[in-house]
Amino acid sequence: MFVRAYLRASTEDQDASRARDQLEEFVASHGKVIAASYMENISGTLADRPELQRLLNDARRGDIILVEAIDRLSRMNDQDWRALITAIDSRGLRIVAVDLPTSYQGLTLPSGDEFTDRMLASINSMMTDMMAAIARKDYLQRRHRQSQGITKAKAAGVYKGRPADLALRKRVSELLAAGLGIRAIARHAVCSTTTVMRIRDELVESLSS
Repeated sequence: MFVRAYLRASTEDQDASRARDQLEEFVASHGKVIAASYMENISGTLADRPELQRLLNDARRGDIILVEAIDRLSRMNDQDWRALITAIDSRGLRIVAVDLPTSYQGLTLPSGDEFTDRMLASINSMMTDMMAAIARKDYLQRRHRQSQGITKAKAAGVYKGRPADLALRKRVSELLAAGLGIRAIARHAVCSTTTVMRIRDELVESLSS
């Protein structure tokens, strides 16, 4: 059984280091060590998470997916969440989230009592789904409020876009002009291929209009 830590990168390295340290301390308190860490630079749809896909490809039956909080995995739409849970279950993997104590049983071997093990697994599955649903609802509500705010700001002529977005767009534009491929640009710009293609299409549209 290997423990594979899945983290979402922060804009500040200090925050990312804090999260990693917290996970290392957590598994150490359970007599385990982290075998591999996967640092995601973005969070969005399942297709936009290359590090999560790499984790799933690397993992073997019985391995643990360790996260700080269940929302590190569940910030996606319902369809993607169901697809992720199906992929995790089909591979025989277990989720352990520091903010979900019922998931800690994943760090221990089966008790030998089949009824107890199944009961605990069912409770954990139910709690995981409930926590994930709450996290997704909160995430979608915040995005909706943000979208409403942007719409109002645009109407008032005061919305300029986030600096990070503008910097990324500039970087992708430069790499496109240099003739790099989509995957190479995504690697250099530290973003998803979906983002690269979106920026490319927007640039093409602006040039043709």
